[in-house]
Amino acid sequence: MKLWVGLGNPGGKYAMNRHNIGFMALDRIAEDHGFAPWRGKFQGSVSEGRLGSEKIVLLKPETFMNLSGQSVGEAMRFYKLTPADVVVFHDELDLAPGKLRVKTGGGHAGHNGLRSIHAHIGAEYKRIRLGIGHPGHKDRVSGYVLSDFAKAERDWLDDLMRGICDGASHLAADDNSKFMNAVALRTAPPRSSKTKAEAGKPAENPTKSPQASEKPAEDARSPLQKLVDKFK
Repeated sequence: MKLWVGLGNPGGKYAMNRHNIGFMALDRIAEDHGFAPWRGKFQGSVSEGRLGSEKIVLLKPETFMNLSGQSVGEAMRFYKLTPADVVVFHDELDLAPGKLRVKTGGGHAGHNGLRSIHAHIGAEYKRIRLGIGHPGHKDRVSGYVLSDFAKAERDWLDDLMRGICDGASHLAADDNSKFMNAVALRTAPPRSSKTKAEAGKPAENPTKSPQASEKPAEDARSPLQKLVDKFK
């Protein structure tokens, strides 16, 4: 059994915040993979299902971000899990928008949700770092993460969510490489060899017809016939 945790803040006004991308990931996994309806438990919302041979419990803490560890710790104790069984999906300022990285252990880098989880279960859990980009100055971070994704960002966000769902069974099997490959195929699909070949061809001139490039046919008439034709 694995416990997958998405970080965010509860309530409709936070639903599309950049800080809530962890909630978004779990909602998409539950929907695309046919998990059970969400129900209240462990100071949060829980949904259960299977990915391959692995049972997965999805948890969205509803304690607000700064107290996320309370909910995670309670769920861990109930299911008798270790930090190695926990995967946390969270927003990452230090990654470009749409990028994803997998990490186990290490510091919380000032992320209040991770800080709280560290305090309750330690640092040796897996994190799925979901890039949202940085506003450029630390004084703008709070307003940035608590603001909604712009409409122009919705395409890459949807690609990222699709990629996570495509690779979810690999993540459940602890195959991080295949999981990240599945995400990459959605967020940065390879160009086909046909596309590359066509891209290298010079563009055709649409105003120049094939007939225009052909040489005119030679006049086979005799001088006398030309003269006769001229006065017809």
